Amino acid sequence: MDKENKKISIYIFGKKYRVPESLTIQKAMEYSGFRFIRNCGCRGGVCGACITVYRLPDDYRIRTALACQKIVEPEMYLTQVPFVPSRKATYDILDNPEIAENPIQKLYPEVSGCVFCNTCSKACPMDIEVMDYIAAAIQGDIREVAQISFECVMCGLCAARCPAEISQFNVALLARRVYGSHILPFPPDVKLMVKEIREGKYQEVLDRLSQLDMEKLKEIYSKREQEPQESEGWEPKEKDFPLPYLQ
Repeated sequence: MDKENKKISIYIFGKKYRVPESLTIQKAMEYSGFRFIRNCGCRGGVCGACITVYRLPDDYRIRTALACQKIVEPEMYLTQVPFVPSRKATYDILDNPEIAENPIQKLYPEVSGCVFCNTCSKACPMDIEVMDYIAAAIQGDIREVAQISFECVMCGLCAARCPAEISQFNVALLARRVYGSHILPFPPDVKLMVKEIREGKYQEVLDRLSQLDMEKLKEIYSKREQEPQESEGWEPKEKDFPLPYLQ
């Protein structure tokens, strides 16, 4: 029997199922007849909707994962968490320049109750050092919080396990918003592009593209020059794309 067809036993909401051992938790649940109405979004480890709590045999620890990423293990005992209730502060990020002055302590004073147990970091499916950015938040270092928490998918598992009852992911969201709106310099290239869009520089191209059928659009799209993963200093060779393909 090949690996894809080999089946193992898992327990979903307390009931035993036999599923192929190569599946993710999400696919294993669908294989078992479950239909995702919620707890399912991107299926790629980005949206944070499919948070899962599970235990393995002969192991006292409660483990956490995203169902779309974690491969099933024999005899794992799992449940899905619909969402994690959390306190989200209300604030005006744009028309409030004072928000950049120690906003976390004002809006989320409970961060000072952190006991530095590191349970939040251990629960994070993205391997973010959550405790480190909470420590930076206590010190008022918005830039550090924003940078450490950059890959947060807002799943809430950190808050679910926190003995100090902090909503870490909302603290991180506030820091990234403040950092992007009031601290990080506005990129000059983006400012120029916004100006050109407002002045209608690209309107003619957009009008011509809107008149093409789907097949022609797909053809043009397939010819686009893709930005490389390491893009520092990169510039496209065809700076007037897609104009040559609209003739």
